[in-house]
Amino acid sequence: MTARVLIGCERSGVLRRAFIDRGFDAWSCDLEPADDGSNRHIRGNLLDHLDDGWDLLCVMHPPCTILCNSGGRWLYIGGKKANGRDEGRWADLDRAAAFYRACRENGAIARRALENPVMHKHAIAATGRGVTQFVQPWWFGDPFFKATGFELINLPRLVATNRLTPPKPGTPDHARWSRVHRHSGWGSHGADRARARSETYPGMATAIVDQWGSLLDVLAVRSAA
Repeated sequence: MTARVLIGCERSGVLRRAFIDRGFDAWSCDLEPADDGSNRHIRGNLLDHLDDGWDLLCVMHPPCTILCNSGGRWLYIGGKKANGRDEGRWADLDRAAAFYRACRENGAIARRALENPVMHKHAIAATGRGVTQFVQPWWFGDPFFKATGFELINLPRLVATNRLTPPKPGTPDHARWSRVHRHSGWGSHGADRARARSETYPGMATAIVDQWGSLLDVLAVRSAA
C-alpha cells in the first residue's frame, strides 16, 4: 500500500514533488494556491485535514515571524521591554503557538516533522516544543546559510548527505550564502520577502524523501508481511 504524505504550509511544491517522484501519494496544503498549479494541492486550513489518513506529516513553513528569536523584542512596544508589552503581538504569539501545537498533537498521524525557527524563550514555552534538530542547507549540497529546525516525532534525525565547506566570513561567497537573510523582497513590489525566504532547498528535500521516505517503505513492507 502506498504511503500517504501531507506537506503542510507549502505552496512551492518542492517537497511534494520530491515525494511524488519517489512514488508516494503526496499532497501539499496551504491557505494559498500552489505555485505550480498542481491538482495535488489542498487549498485550505491544514488543521482541517489532519484526520484524512496520512502516514507522514511534514509541516515545512508554518507562520514563524512572531516565534523566531529575532521577533522576541517586538513583543514589547517599540522593541523595548521598558515600554511594556505590545498586547497585539502577544496575541499573535498565542495564535501561532496554538497552530504549532495543533500540528503536533491533532489527528492520528504517527510520524511528524515540524519545521520551526530558532525560537525565543516565550515561544518555546508557548509551543511546548520538544527536542529539535537543527540542520543547514549546506549539509545537503545547497550553498546557503539557513538554520532550519525540525521537531521530530517517530522520525530519525536527518543525516548530512553532501556536506559543503562554508566560506569564511567577509568573503563574497559568504555573502552569497547569506543572501536568504539579506533578502529584501522580489517581484515588482517586493512584497514576497517571507515567501522567498521559506523555500525548501532541493538538496534538503531529497534528503528528507530518501531518509524519512525510506522509513515509510520499510514500515509498509513489515505491515504487508
